[in-house]
Amino acid sequence: MATTLSRYLETLAALTRTVACSGADGTAVPTDEGFARAVELLAGRTTAGRAVIWVGNGGSAAIASHISVDFFKAGARSLSFNDGPMLTCMGNDYGYDRVFSRPIEFCAAPGDVLIAISSSGRSANILNAVAAARDRGGAVLSLSGFEAANPLRALGDWNFYVASDVYGFVETVHAAICHALYDAWAERVHGRPIPH
Repeated sequence: MATTLSRYLETLAALTRTVACSGADGTAVPTDEGFARAVELLAGRTTAGRAVIWVGNGGSAAIASHISVDFFKAGARSLSFNDGPMLTCMGNDYGYDRVFSRPIEFCAAPGDVLIAISSSGRSANILNAVAAARDRGGAVLSLSGFEAANPLRALGDWNFYVASDVYGFVETVHAAICHALYDAWAERVHGRPIPH
């Protein structure tokens, strides 16, 4: 059958109700509990002056850049490494699989938080970014989709997973999770929502 808007939105709404969360040891936790812990982590680290670093490819890169700017506007040290010249320089000099890990090696500090967004959870450059953040003493939040056993889902302190293999659905739910993180973080840190 042809896709209709109502069917598309119904599928999307159903997926938002099935977002799964797990901790660093892979144990499933109630999604709202994991979300609260992720917000607590972000609030604690940003109020201590630590940076939030966002990475993603394609649509996930757009999400990373967008939400990074929202956090930055609200007073957090927030950055993403999705600038064209940065990507092409790092890709040319170090290989595409290191376009995010090299900048993290250059500028991340202990206590920073990496938000790693990948629909498949298998992108080498995202997995390498997580390894670099860990090597620098950083925390990690991951957002992934596609296969339940994707590697990224096992690497974060808190991991959010969308059970779909359709890019548009996974990316849209990831964007919603990121907006929710921002809103909850702003309320926690500033005591009120801050428009973004």
